Amino acid sequence: MRQFFSNKRLIVLLISMIILVAMIGFSMRERTTLTKPEQFFKDSVATVQSIFYKPAKSVAGFFENISDLKNLYSENKVLKARLDEYAKLSVDFRDIKKENDELRELVGQSSSMRDYHTIPASVIARSPDRWNNRLTLDKGSEDGVEVNMAVVTPNGLIGKVKNVQPFSSTVQLVSDLDRTNRISAYVQDNQDVFGVIDGYDVEKQTLLFNNITIDVEVKEGGTVVTSGLGGIFPKNLIIGEIIEVRNDKYGLTQSALIKPSADLYNINHVMIVKRKSEVISTAQDEEEDER
Repeated sequence: MRQFFSNKRLIVLLISMIILVAMIGFSMRERTTLTKPEQFFKDSVATVQSIFYKPAKSVAGFFENISDLKNLYSENKVLKARLDEYAKLSVDFRDIKKENDELRELVGQSSSMRDYHTIPASVIARSPDRWNNRLTLDKGSEDGVEVNMAVVTPNGLIGKVKNVQPFSSTVQLVSDLDRTNRISAYVQDNQDVFGVIDGYDVEKQTLLFNNITIDVEVKEGGTVVTSGLGGIFPKNLIIGEIIEVRNDKYGLTQSALIKPSADLYNINHVMIVKRKSEVISTAQDEEEDER
């Protein structure tokens, strides 16, 4: 008996194991309800979790929103750069297309001008205060350009070479109000009507076709071209279309307003024209020099 109670520790250990096994067996069985302690423990844990969960979720959402904003900013920056690049490419495309169309027209015009020697050129300068008077081309005497050569676009005559430098030249436009700026011209009709272009109406943006004899009929819509009689411009270069006919104040001659065929305001590419006879004489001179 005394020995039995001396092994109290062993007895406590056995009793504890029995209680533990009983509790395990009790907890493992299927139950529809929880015990009061279990309910209290779960409710306490859930309450604590809910208290910390909402602030933690808000903080996590805040940092997630910041990350989304950074990504959105980066993406927006890339898209904006690409949009700017697209806009630039669009502008470049339009410029290249316009230039290509103009060059195609120049090639077509050159092929139709078999009687002339042409030198293609581009406008490199134009003074704002003398917009209707002068422009500068990128071709000069080294390219065969000479003073008084006619200058045209695919649509028609724009002027003549006024000054020549080795690598550039200055063009006097037909709209220049200089009194010496005169062009011998005629109207292409059943009966050719001759006259002289020697002025420009800035307000109406029309050329003045004067010295037309009073006894000929001049019709609106007629095409005016160079006559080739002035010694400067080759024959049959298109100048423009007649839009108005009127008598002078004395009733001795007629005059007409001509709308230029070429756009005198927006000029980018041109052709410098040399008479065929000049080309032949130049070639003959070169042959004589070689001999």
